[in-house]
Amino acid sequence: MIGLSSYAGVMENLTNSAEEQRPSSLVIHVLSPSQKSGSVGGFVLVHAGAGYHSESKAKEYKYACKRACQRAVDQLKAGALAVEAVAAALVELEDSPFTNAGMGSNLNLSGEIECDASIMDGRSLQFGAVGAISGIRNPVLVANRLLTEAQKGKLSAGRIPPCFLVGRGAHEWAVGHGIAPCPSENMATKFSLSAYKRNKRKMELAEKTGQGSKQAKKIRQSSVTENGPGSLDTVGAVVVDLEGNVAAGVSSGGLAMKHPGRVGQAANYGCGCWAENSCNLNPFSTAVSTSGSPFLASEERVLGGVIVLRCCRCVEAEPTPNIQGILVEFLWSHTTESMCVGYMSAQDSKAKTHISRLPPGTVPGQSLAIEGGVCRLMAAAE
Repeated sequence: MIGLSSYAGVMENLTNSAEEQRPSSLVIHVLSPSQKSGSVGGFVLVHAGAGYHSESKAKEYKYACKRACQRAVDQLKAGALAVEAVAAALVELEDSPFTNAGMGSNLNLSGEIECDASIMDGRSLQFGAVGAISGIRNPVLVANRLLTEAQKGKLSAGRIPPCFLVGRGAHEWAVGHGIAPCPSENMATKFSLSAYKRNKRKMELAEKTGQGSKQAKKIRQSSVTENGPGSLDTVGAVVVDLEGNVAAGVSSGGLAMKHPGRVGQAANYGCGCWAENSCNLNPFSTAVSTSGSPFLASEERVLGGVIVLRCCRCVEAEPTPNIQGILVEFLWSHTTESMCVGYMSAQDSKAKTHISRLPPGTVPGQSLAIEGGVCRLMAAAE
């Protein structure tokens, strides 16, 4: 898997690739200074998983993305920084029973829910993550709390604060820091339970016939076309606030029927998400969140998706100290059959949502879809 920090340097190449693969959907979104005064604002892009999104549940997926965007924008309007807006968006996606994150996540081999989540602040480059955590409704809140606690500095006796916790230790730390527990059985839904029972029967039958490893691979591949949370993998969000700070986050219930204790890509540094503000050597701020199946040599198809945001300060033809602005370029890309996304600026009255699909006749894992747009954020300085 490509290191996420490298996306900062290849954003233009990705856009060019989109033109070669297929015509991209370009969304031009220009905001005038008169639309919003003050210095609050920003932009959010979210996704509800890269995989298979049935037409019968399209409204539910879009609604989850719409709610996530609205939650993030509410935070931005209240003066929150980008990282808090990302956390707010992911909480909404985790609470949806139609995503494989938080509520309704895939069950592991033991019939329990264990989640992974991570979040990164582009301003401080601080990172927080949890892996294989159970009994917590919103894993991203734990990841975000780890990040904020680490920003406070060293603990007593000069101890280094944790930024990545797993399993029981992660659960105990979360509860000890005021995050309410939620029994794992209360996080399962009828969709995740039925998928678990179906996969359990398949594996038991395969073990009797001596085809256990082959059946496990079939379960992963069949999830691409089954209408359940297991086919959607992670959810993610990227945000820029009007100060130019970026942040990214990701949350996942992991693979269906995974071994207890398995930590997936969503929790790993530089893999599930990345965020980095502009600096002297790089004028662009970049935020990335990924989704997808294991990128392993043994897999016949590479199934995944990504959302990317890149921004910089606007350069006006006639600069004025009373106007500030940010030019935001954003895109989503996937090799899966579909990917549900939503995006919204703080000046918008409502979020825009879209289910991106591969063109008819193309093969998931062997084809690539790229779409995106441009958003120009402008506001009068106080």
